This record gives sequence, structure tokens and C-alpha cells, in this order.
Amino acid sequence: MTLTRTKGSAAPPAPPAPRRRPNRHPDDVWAAILLAVPFGGLVIFYLWPLLRTVLLSFSEGTAFTGYTLSGPQNWQQLFEGDDIWRALLNTLVYAAIVLLGVPIAMVVAALLHQRGLRGRSFYRTLYFVPVVTMPVAVAMVWRYIYNGDFGLLNEVLDSVGGPTRAWVADPDTALYAVAAVGIWMALGTNLIILAAGLEAVPETLEEAAMLDGAGPIRRFFSVTVPLLTPSIFLVSVLSVIGSLQMFDLLFIMLGRTNPALADSKTIVYLFYEEAFVRNDRPLGAVIALVTLVVTLAVTAVQFRLQRRWVTYA
Repeated sequence: MTLTRTKGSAAPPAPPAPRRRPNRHPDDVWAAILLAVPFGGLVIFYLWPLLRTVLLSFSEGTAFTGYTLSGPQNWQQLFEGDDIWRALLNTLVYAAIVLLGVPIAMVVAALLHQRGLRGRSFYRTLYFVPVVTMPVAVAMVWRYIYNGDFGLLNEVLDSVGGPTRAWVADPDTALYAVAAVGIWMALGTNLIILAAGLEAVPETLEEAAMLDGAGPIRRFFSVTVPLLTPSIFLVSVLSVIGSLQMFDLLFIMLGRTNPALADSKTIVYLFYEEAFVRNDRPLGAVIALVTLVVTLAVTAVQFRLQRRWVTYA
């Protein structure tokens, strides 16, 4: 018996089409793998230690007995004392002094950028030598230069009738003496970055300014410096971040028995004393987090202010 469809009757619904799995492109798989590697490194070497440091800052105990959460007493202990405020002030003063090395690097880079200068590569290499030299070796050499009894600096000053003193043993001059070495060590890196920025300055603009009667100094400040502001900004950020983390120069040049150390220690040196000398790891974790916050805050201020003076061509 056959069924006949009557006129006007509805057709039975069609079965749903099977879902097709999206074809993953091989490039998507490789992209996920390549992104997972640095992300895993970020989690293992940065985010997880940061989380452990935060937990440790709210704990008490030792590495032998273990650590237990105890609340914000470590934070209260740190900020109720005077050491953290003095270390913060010394760190900011040191960073401000080292930042003065940026104009010095600008002048040196401009002098080395002159046309027809022979031995330009040699001079750049010479200025870059302190960057690739071990900081401990640099600190030991400068400690001898600053020595108050037989130091080279005092011998030179004494020969010309200048004042002599124990530069790194005097609380009034110790931090400034270390900062001068910091300027000298950072000069090579700043010089290379600024020299690359000078290479990008169009010569046509300087030639046009020369035709308008502008002298070398006027061309430098009116043409070169505005176009060099992105490189100046980069150098300033790197100099400040490096200055806020300074430890090795202070540790070697002053030493632990120096009478000027109490008035010259930086925040990283304070972290070293609490975490490794006194073995107070929770308090050291608090100082490490304060250092991180200060570095982020100062860098954020620099990025905020760069909108007013940095010119991007």
C-alpha cells in the first residue's frame, strides 16, 4: 500500500546537518606553542616569585622553622622606623645625580657626531669600556682613587692646592662620590643610544637652519635636541631604573664598616641588610615590594611627563 501526499500537507522536517569541527590552521598551533613558552617563563620566574614575596611580607618565622601568615606587622615595623625613609631619600638623590649624566652624554654624542672626525669608532668603544667591565672591578679601582690617605684624586688636588678629604668615608660626600662613578659607568650606554638617535636626524633640517644663519649651538638646541627627545626619554628611563636598583658600587666602595654607610645606604642595600645579614626574610620581602612600587611609580611619572616634551617625528 503506497501513501500519497495530499495537496497542502507539510513536508517532514529535514534532519539537522552534522556540525563540522573548525579546521585549525597549523600556524595557529605553532602560535599557541610559541606564546606558551614565554608566558610559562613569565609565570614561573616573575608572577609566582612576586606572589610568594607578597605572602612572605605578611608572614613571620625563619627558613628553618617555616613561615606563617601574621598580618601587616612587617609593614608597620618598616614604616615606623627611620631607615626606610633615609634609604628612599638616598636612592632618589642618587637617581637624580645619575640623571645629570644624560646631558653630558648628549654633549659627548654631539661632539663625536661631527663630520670628518677621525677615530669616531675608537672613541665610542673607549667610552663603552666601563659598561662591559665588571662593576666590582670598577668599584675597587674607584675606591683606590677616592682613598683619603693615598688616593689618586687627593694627590692631584694636593698638587694644585685643592682641598683633600676622605671622599667615601665622609657622610657628606660618600653618596655623591658613588653617584659620580655611576654617571661614568652609564655614559657608554647613553652615548650609544644617543648616537643612534643623532644618525636619524635629517641633515636637510640642519642645513636649512644653517642657511637661515643659525650657529652650531642654536642648531643643536633648536633642531637636534627636539628630534632627539625620544632617545633622551629612553636614556632617562633606563638611567632612573638602574639607579633605583644600585647596590654593587655602594657595597664595594664603602664597605660594611664605613662610618658613612648609615647615611648613604640605598633601599636595595637596606634589603640586603635585612634579608641576608639579619636573616629577616619577611621584612626583606616588604622592602623588595616597596622598591618595586617606587620603581613603577617613578617610571609612570616619567611616561606621564614625556607627553609634554618628547617629540615623535
